Amino acid sequence: MNHNKKITVLFVCMGNICRSPTAEAVFRHYVENAGLSEHIQIDSAGTHDYHIGEPPDARTQRAAQQRGYDMSALRGRQVGASDFERFDFVLAMDRANLAILQRLAQQGGGDPHLFLEYAKHHKEREVPDPYYGGADGFERVLDMVEDAAEGLLLHIRQKQFER
Repeated sequence: MNHNKKITVLFVCMGNICRSPTAEAVFRHYVENAGLSEHIQIDSAGTHDYHIGEPPDARTQRAAQQRGYDMSALRGRQVGASDFERFDFVLAMDRANLAILQRLAQQGGGDPHLFLEYAKHHKEREVPDPYYGGADGFERVLDMVEDAAEGLLLHIRQKQFER
């Protein structure tokens, strides 16, 4: 890939109000700190249409805010086949959503993966949905997402920018 083309990253969970907006906000923060904002474009979406146009879950926003991530401008949207043409990385939070993405990808091409494949300190490969759990679930999501976001940024830098 050349340096002129933006790298595009899409994070996907079910409703786009907890896990994928968390990943979007955390990864954007890491990308900004690395001075790569103009080279990497970041978005998030859900496989289901439950929360289109809605802001992230209040508990998600609170947990993120405590770590310095602002998600207030994010709004839920549903992933579509065209996203596979627009995004270099389509990253699912769990296997159920990965399976949906793989079916969608058959129409538009593309190769979705699990986001936690980039995690270095977590053995799990699925980010658990914190929606129905307690506050500690949102902290755990942040821990996993921070780990994987760091790994993803390293991967992109090694592949794209360090030649």
